[in-house]
Amino acid sequence: MGFCKDFAWGAATSAYQIEGAAYEDGKGPHIWDVFCCDNGRIACGESGDVACNHYHRFREDVAMMKEMGLKAYRFSLSWARILPDGTGAVNEAGIRFYQELIDALLDAGIEPYITLFHWDYPYALQQRGGWMNPESVEWFGNYARVVAEYFSDRVVNFFTLNEPQCFIGLSYQDGVHAPGVKAPVQDTFLMAHHVLMAHGRAVQMMRKYAKQEIRIGYAPTGSMSYPDSDRPEDIEAARTHLFAIPEQADRWTWNVSFWSDPVLFGTYPEEALERYGHLMPKFTQEEMRLIAQPIDIYGQNIYNGNRIRCGKDGKPEIVPRWQGFPKTALNWPVTPECLYWGPKFLYERYGKPIYITENGLSCHDAVSVDGRVHDPNRIDFLHRYLRCLKQSAEDGVDIRGYFQWSLMDNFEWHSGYAERFGLVFVDYQTQQRIWKDSAYWYRDLIRSNGDMID
Repeated sequence: MGFCKDFAWGAATSAYQIEGAAYEDGKGPHIWDVFCCDNGRIACGESGDVACNHYHRFREDVAMMKEMGLKAYRFSLSWARILPDGTGAVNEAGIRFYQELIDALLDAGIEPYITLFHWDYPYALQQRGGWMNPESVEWFGNYARVVAEYFSDRVVNFFTLNEPQCFIGLSYQDGVHAPGVKAPVQDTFLMAHHVLMAHGRAVQMMRKYAKQEIRIGYAPTGSMSYPDSDRPEDIEAARTHLFAIPEQADRWTWNVSFWSDPVLFGTYPEEALERYGHLMPKFTQEEMRLIAQPIDIYGQNIYNGNRIRCGKDGKPEIVPRWQGFPKTALNWPVTPECLYWGPKFLYERYGKPIYITENGLSCHDAVSVDGRVHDPNRIDFLHRYLRCLKQSAEDGVDIRGYFQWSLMDNFEWHSGYAERFGLVFVDYQTQQRIWKDSAYWYRDLIRSNGDMID
C-alpha cells in the first residue's frame, strides 16, 4: 500500500518566476513586466527580468531534474512569449524555446505537465480590458489552440489555469499583484465568470486541435479544512467549512467551491448565489455548459489549512492556533493534516483523479560555511505533509502525483527574491545552483516511491 507505482513525483515552477529573458527573442510585455517597473510595488524594486535565467540555462536545469530523479515537471508557458500581442502572430522563437525544453525533458525521461496560464497576462490584452472584456474568453481559447497545435504531439498533460483565487483576489481585490488594481466587487465577479468561461473554451479548443489524446486539468488553490477530532460532527464541520463561501465581500475569492463547482458540476454554489447573486453578472445556461467542459484530472495547490470543530451552535468553528504554533519563513502555518483531509474531501466531492500541483514552504536558507545549504525544516515539513498524503492514498483517494513547490528558488511575486521555496538554492548574483539537503532527501524519497516515509 502507499503511492501508486506510476506516481508522478515532480516539482513545479512558473514562467515569469524563473525564465528571465523578459525582453528577448520577440517576447511581448505582460502585466508583471509592467507592474515591476512601478516603483514601490515589489520588495527592493526587484523584477523577473533575469530571475533564474532558465531561458538560457534550461538544459542545465533539466539535467539537474534528471539527477534528482524527477518523474514529472510542471511548468507554465508565457502567453506573451508565444503570442506577443496576446492574439495574432505567433512568435517562432518562443515556440522553439518551449519545444526544446519539452524535448530535453522527454530525453531525460521526465514527463512534462504544462500550465497554460500562471498569472502573466499579455499587456496588449490588458490594455483592451483584460478579464473584464468578454472577448477574453476567445483570446484564451485561441491561445489554447496554439498550444495544442505546437505542443500536444509530445505533451499529454495540461492544466488550464493556476490559482484563479490569486490572480483575481490578489490582483483585483487586494491590488498587491499585477496589474495592481483594486476593482469594485462587481467587477471581480464579472472577471471570475470570464475566467471560468475561458477555462472551458480552452478545454474545447485543446480537445479539438490536440495531435493525440490528452489529459486536461485545472489547478486552483485554497486553504484546506481538517477536523479537530475524529468525531463525525467535527469531520462534517470541516467538510462544510472547506466548501463554504466567505461572508466578507472583500474576501469572497478565497474559497474552493465557487471556482470548482462550476467546472465540475456546471453550477455556481447555492450559497454563493444567495449571498452574492446581486453582485454577480447575469449568465446563461449555455455559458455554464461552456465552463463545465469535461476535465480528466483535478489539480489543487495546498499549503496549509484550518483546524475545524463543530461549534455549540452546530456550525463549523475555527479552532484557534496555540501560542508558538509552527510556521514557515513566510509566516504560513504548518498544518500537515491538510494534505490528508483536503484531498479526501475534494475527491469525495468532485470524483476526479487528484494531483497536488503545488506544496512546499519558504525557509531562511543560506549557504553554510561548508558550502552546502542545510534545510532540516524543509525536510521535516515535506516528511510530515507527505506522510499525510500517503495515508490519504492508502484510504482510497485517487492521488496520481505530487509537485513540490518549487524546483528552485525564484522570483516570489510581490516579495521579490526575499522568499526561498526551492529544493535548489539559487545564487542570484552568479546563477549558481546548489542542491539543498532537501533535494537529496527528495531524490531518495522518489527512489523509494514514498516507502521511506513512515
